[in-house]
Amino acid sequence: MPDTSIVILVGGEAGQGLVTVGQLMAKALVRAGYEVVVCQDYQSRIRGGHNTFAIRTGVDPVYRPSEKVDILVALDAETVALHRRQLTPGGIVLADEAFDLGASAAGLNCLRIPAKKLAPKAAHQNVLFLGVLGSALCKDIGLLEELLRQTFAKKGAEIIDQNLAVLRVAYDWTAAQQYSFACMPPAPESPVRQLMLTGNEAIALGALAAGCNFCSFYPMTPGSSVALTLAAKAKTMGTVVEQAEDEIAAANMAVGAACAGGRCIVPTSGGGFALMVEAVSLAGMLETPVVFVVAMRPGPATGLPTRTEQGDLNLVLYAGHGEFPRAVFTPGSVEQCFSLAHRAFEMAETHQSPVFLLTDQYLADSFQNVAPFDLSALPELPAPLLEPEDPASYKRFALTEDGVSPRAIPGFSTALVVSDSDEHTEDGKLTEDLGVRVQMVAKRLGKGAGLAEDALAPDYTGPEGADVDVLLVCWGSTLGAALEARERLEEAGRSAAVLHFAQVWPLNEDQFLPLLEKARRAVCVEGNATGQLARLIRQETGFRFKDLVLRFDGLPITAATILRGLESIL
Repeated sequence: MPDTSIVILVGGEAGQGLVTVGQLMAKALVRAGYEVVVCQDYQSRIRGGHNTFAIRTGVDPVYRPSEKVDILVALDAETVALHRRQLTPGGIVLADEAFDLGASAAGLNCLRIPAKKLAPKAAHQNVLFLGVLGSALCKDIGLLEELLRQTFAKKGAEIIDQNLAVLRVAYDWTAAQQYSFACMPPAPESPVRQLMLTGNEAIALGALAAGCNFCSFYPMTPGSSVALTLAAKAKTMGTVVEQAEDEIAAANMAVGAACAGGRCIVPTSGGGFALMVEAVSLAGMLETPVVFVVAMRPGPATGLPTRTEQGDLNLVLYAGHGEFPRAVFTPGSVEQCFSLAHRAFEMAETHQSPVFLLTDQYLADSFQNVAPFDLSALPELPAPLLEPEDPASYKRFALTEDGVSPRAIPGFSTALVVSDSDEHTEDGKLTEDLGVRVQMVAKRLGKGAGLAEDALAPDYTGPEGADVDVLLVCWGSTLGAALEARERLEEAGRSAAVLHFAQVWPLNEDQFLPLLEKARRAVCVEGNATGQLARLIRQETGFRFKDLVLRFDGLPITAATILRGLESIL
């Protein structure tokens, strides 16, 4: 279908309130019934620097950010200079008349706002721009008024009234101006109720739906908001959220809490996870269910701490000394962040292994509209034993056919529950019996077969039973860009399909290898420099991708990124 979406980009310095403008506008659009996807781009500083909040919206589904801009809301002059080339032919710039735009404004359709006159107090400037934007979009002021009342509810009636007055002044002033911009298409007449969530918020809600009752973390962008969301719900949900003194402590606290019966999550990012690796091995030896969330950003070292990348797949796949089973999930949307967070807990509890949820800065901070989650459709998670059938003979690491032993919790019965970080016997006692060592390694690795059996098949979108010209293979947050690129390819007369891996380990080649071999050209799309998924697939199946589309400059992959990459391939 043709692209009918509109892109609103709010730009300015950190501390100017651009997130307030963007979030309130995005919420209003969702409440009106529009589809939205939001991309936040910010520098690693508390104030200053150039930041943007981009909203792509329309009546049709939107999957991913766009590189075009239809409305540029400039909270400083630099925004116009940096983004003027992205403006579409019918685009418009909303900027303070006090800004000296110089040559940056040449040839642009600009609506210059007397900001100081309309809103003398600096604290009201963001609401002023929100009102001008809402009026330019022809959106009902009532939606924004209600959002302002909710936003400032805790600050009292006087603050609410002041901001409402500025909003109305902005609407009235904009309505009296002469400028050219086509209003957005009408919203659905009976919009359905939807949520607006980031990927990290959805992960936190998925964890809560799975019964998560313990979170330990050390703050690190962009993983921290998983813990902050859990902390905001902690009192209501009875969840313990602990900010540890460092990442090593955070990981070990979660392992200990899991051994005591907690359902535990540890959110972090690549650099923080690197410090947690020994604790990951401890979870493997203790056969303890812990969910690690790793929100990727560019490395090595500090890299680009507020940008996005898919560079930590190998780190998560091979983290830990020794050999033990694991599963790695890679959500491609906010909905999948919720569902796969729940599934990560399910797999961790079922197979008594550490499980990983691998996301990235783009998806972590990206808002999308989603339908309310159906909690009744979620499966019940297995629970540990509170009372073994025969407590006197209980063995925590009893050898079983599938490698999964009955898991009792210390203190809930007369059973003696012994766990040891060294190699151990079935009843948990330290051993150097090499025969027992072989048995225990085989037992732990045997759980890998169950994890492989439960592995999610990659999602295929495209013509059924046909040899496609181009098969776009992707994982994680590149899903939306690949789906949109597929639509553009189909419009250009090429048959195209998308194969998205929401789980990258274990891999079951029967689920996807025939599709790779059947496609006339399979192209792997990744947000890293070395094609980590492509290499993993070759390692596990022997299939070699001849063509890759890679991006690793810190910005999210878009449909335009993929189409540009395909130009030299096709």
